[in-house]
Amino acid sequence: MASPEPPGGEIMELGAGAAVASCSGSSSTSPGPSGAKVDSQLQDAVHLKMEGNKFYKEKNLRSAIGRYHRSLLVLRSLDSDVTAAVKGFGPEAPVLTAGQEELLRNTQVDCYNNLAACLLQRECVDYTRVQEYSLRVLQWRPGDIKALYRAGVASLQLGNAQSAKQYLTQASKGQPNDTNVRRHLQQAEDRLSTEYQKEKALYRGMFSSSQRAGEGASGGVTQK
Repeated sequence: MASPEPPGGEIMELGAGAAVASCSGSSSTSPGPSGAKVDSQLQDAVHLKMEGNKFYKEKNLRSAIGRYHRSLLVLRSLDSDVTAAVKGFGPEAPVLTAGQEELLRNTQVDCYNNLAACLLQRECVDYTRVQEYSLRVLQWRPGDIKALYRAGVASLQLGNAQSAKQYLTQASKGQPNDTNVRRHLQQAEDRLSTEYQKEKALYRGMFSSSQRAGEGASGGVTQK
């Protein structure tokens, strides 16, 4: 069953106009793609993301997910974190200007956030993927409320109530009045309380059994 809409409920937006402003006047000193080519790739990625947002608003989740993945694929060749991991097996990423780097990260964050939002709207939710995408966002933007909320929801559904509580507690600090955040945080706390009570009962039972065994071994006299 699909999870309730996350805080705010909206897809992350970054307009094409903002992208142009970020890239204007940029240049690259890398022997790889020219600054103009880098700008073109960034614009392609932003355009694909915007198309994904349009499909999401139309409830066409499959097409939206496809656009976000394509946007991220375009950005892979520009991301030094990705190319460094496979150094020697392909071309190195070009050196980006501060504006290009900011646009790259913002677009990646938006796409991963939006992918998680799409998955949560599906009838059969892949919580492992929701968690993965949300944690990628938090890697670059640790205080992102939507990513914290979705990571918390996914962790709760995957059986990790302790991590869920940590993420949802942080999300509640940014959205103290959001009913979804508060409800899932309460669920995480209730589950932890239940687990604690079960552990107490288990240890109490083990102690009682051990005590009875000790009494049995020491009690009475040996008959010959």
